[in-house]
Amino acid sequence: MASNRDSGGYRVVSLVDREGPEPEPGQFYMLAAATGWGARDGRAFLPRAISVAETMPAAGGGIRLDFLLDAVGPGTGRLCDLEAGEGVWIVGPLGNAFASPREVAPGAAGAVLVGGGVGGAPLALQRKRFAERGIAHRVLLGFRDRAHTGGLDLFCGSSGALCPEVRLATEDGSQGVQGRVTDLLLPILAGDDAASGVIYTCGPPAMLEAIRALCAEHGVSCELALESPMACGFGACFGCAVPKPGGGFLRLCIDGPVLRGDAVEEVSHAYA
Repeated sequence: MASNRDSGGYRVVSLVDREGPEPEPGQFYMLAAATGWGARDGRAFLPRAISVAETMPAAGGGIRLDFLLDAVGPGTGRLCDLEAGEGVWIVGPLGNAFASPREVAPGAAGAVLVGGGVGGAPLALQRKRFAERGIAHRVLLGFRDRAHTGGLDLFCGSSGALCPEVRLATEDGSQGVQGRVTDLLLPILAGDDAASGVIYTCGPPAMLEAIRALCAEHGVSCELALESPMACGFGACFGCAVPKPGGGFLRLCIDGPVLRGDAVEEVSHAYA
């Protein structure tokens, strides 16, 4: 573990992978601390599936991987407590990645990235890739309040200022527009040129389902980065299976975690 810093009430943990390939936006890793990882109060720790928020070359070789973490349980709590120099078991990159706008919709000219809470993490890396490739994009981020704007610094430019294409919404109005991130998205979907863009989104299940339904209603293509408890990350345990329209299941670890909106029957709270 290279570093561990605060980010708007969450933690950004930086790991160094000396051997693995560079991940693409949307892919994830299975993480477990090398020590202090086991049973607590009778509950065993499985590795945690965490998407990548940032990558860059590491000093001494390899890749630095940044992960945005919220201590919501004993596993993520242990990862948030990591100190520099501690070992971490890491497997990845796993799963698929976000497609380019024209791979999703052949006539697409740009994209809108919509994140909620720590779900902004994979979108930060996607925004970086879009900027490198000259793909027009906007970013909409929603948070509970100013104290929970974790990962917002991942959307800042080299000057440290928030990138101009980023708009914010908080439920209490303490930063940005008061309301939900879908309140920022709806006017875009209602615009005449909405179909010329692709929506990329990651966040809480209720937000993803709202965006999936809105995009379907307005005829706009979207990709959803879903999360689910995972024991293996390789498709063997079927712990992350989600229903497909018309029957059958998809395994998020190998068929996802990124899925087209029309490939999902409904985003359920059971996925999280």
